[in-house]
Amino acid sequence: MKIKGLRWWVIGLIALATIINYIDRQALPVLWPDIAEELYPDKTNDERKGIYGIISVLFIFSYAFGQTIFGKIFDKYGTRLGFALSIGFWSIATALHAFAKGIVTLSIFRSLLGISEAGNWPGAAKANAEWFPTKERAFAQGLFNSGAAIGGIIAFPTIGLLSVYFDWKWIFILVGITGLLWLIPWWILVKSPPKNHPWISVEERTYILTGQKNHDEDGDGEPDDGYNPETGKMLKHKESWGVILASAALDPIWWLFIFWIPIYLNEVYGMDVKAIGFYAWVPYVGAMLGAWFGGLLAQNRIKVGWTVNKTRKFVITLGCVIMLPFLLLMANPGGPETAVIYMAVILFGFQTAIGNVQTLPSDLFGSKSVGTLSGLSGTAAKLGAAGLTALVPWLTSGGNYTPAFVIGAALAIITMASVWFLIPNIAPVKSKN
Repeated sequence: MKIKGLRWWVIGLIALATIINYIDRQALPVLWPDIAEELYPDKTNDERKGIYGIISVLFIFSYAFGQTIFGKIFDKYGTRLGFALSIGFWSIATALHAFAKGIVTLSIFRSLLGISEAGNWPGAAKANAEWFPTKERAFAQGLFNSGAAIGGIIAFPTIGLLSVYFDWKWIFILVGITGLLWLIPWWILVKSPPKNHPWISVEERTYILTGQKNHDEDGDGEPDDGYNPETGKMLKHKESWGVILASAALDPIWWLFIFWIPIYLNEVYGMDVKAIGFYAWVPYVGAMLGAWFGGLLAQNRIKVGWTVNKTRKFVITLGCVIMLPFLLLMANPGGPETAVIYMAVILFGFQTAIGNVQTLPSDLFGSKSVGTLSGLSGTAAKLGAAGLTALVPWLTSGGNYTPAFVIGAALAIITMASVWFLIPNIAPVKSKN
């Protein structure tokens, strides 16, 4: 049996996993007003926000740790088993939230979720490098990243609707079961990489493998597996630090909104869970469109003859420039409708940029090193996000979120500087020996 366009089925399943990932992740922020009311009835809003901040920081630290762990797992054991382990454990961790009794148990279950959910990103980067030629990778990454946005679009109204019929405990169990069901088609379809997959056509296999031959480590004019250094040697190249620092600066902008949109709407506009479900999905529409736009734009520019270097820098810079004014406008957006539209534009810019940042490891190093650098940059991204998340309760005390948005604007500038100055030429790196 042969499946036409098998690579698109693979990236489609990964995008679906990302949708489930974000539904699982967003369940806590959406349900937090109800959870806080039940578990902390005597706490003030600022005290509840502080507890939520602590739990969120622990999640991000666990996520950062998990990205490095799973980067190694994917490089050693492959995408098939790596994804099965990641989504299997995160689905169980999601369901365990139903048994939380306070900050300790919530923190434990949230940390387990963070470690296991982290595998989704280095796994996607690894799968992208395996299953797509260079010219299609930004678009494939955009499709995968759109899963995060679609997950946000679906999560808020779905959880809001479920809250009408179920309490918060049952909602966690139901969304956890969904992830376990995903394992069935994944294990059946993704039997091996394209080089040895029994269901891929000869034409598609040739197209993929030929299109990946953009590395020539030995300089003999013939493509090869590229430069695959050990971690220590990899970090001696400033290009690696360009990827790591760009990720560390850009990613906190996303997490600022991922964690705090529901809390912001509840605190600033007095919304309950059902009202949050009605409004909070709007920013993710911008994110979804940005993921598609960034990928398609990069693919188009490469198709018309732009170099990978020019393409990546142009699209990353464009995304950051789109974000900047609207991050500053969030200081005084007016009503909730305007606020969520501004957020949608910001997340559009973010997703335009991030897909191209995430393809940088495969632009720079051979396929055997992609998971490692993706894991390291993912860890740095989550440490940056943890730092900003830890500051948010203090920065926004009394309901003023302006300082947080100003920091977001500064991070967009740092992202551009990291790419332009630390990666002077986005092309396969050569060994220093």
